[in-house]
Amino acid sequence: MDKQTEIEAAVLRRLLKHLDDNKTVQNIDLMNLAGFCRNCLSKWYMAEAENQGVEVSYDEAREYVYGEPYEAWKVKHQPKATAEQLAAFDAKSQSEK
Repeated sequence: MDKQTEIEAAVLRRLLKHLDDNKTVQNIDLMNLAGFCRNCLSKWYMAEAENQGVEVSYDEAREYVYGEPYEAWKVKHQPKATAEQLAAFDAKSQSEK
């Protein structure tokens, strides 16, 4: 592995740790502010694994990103989205069309 790849891998691990340390930051807030969330990272992980010839299911990718099965994480850390969060998400979605 070259230094660039090592650095990129370390940055991903740091991002995942940061997200894990800040579970109160909800996926909908990430989507509204940054245009991606933990589920997006999971999809990107799964897609890149496929590009590398490695089969990783969406559930496996989510478990990697969330640090536990998604459904367990969701029950523990994901409250129902507020009306304000949903309105912001809908507005962002409409503006991207």
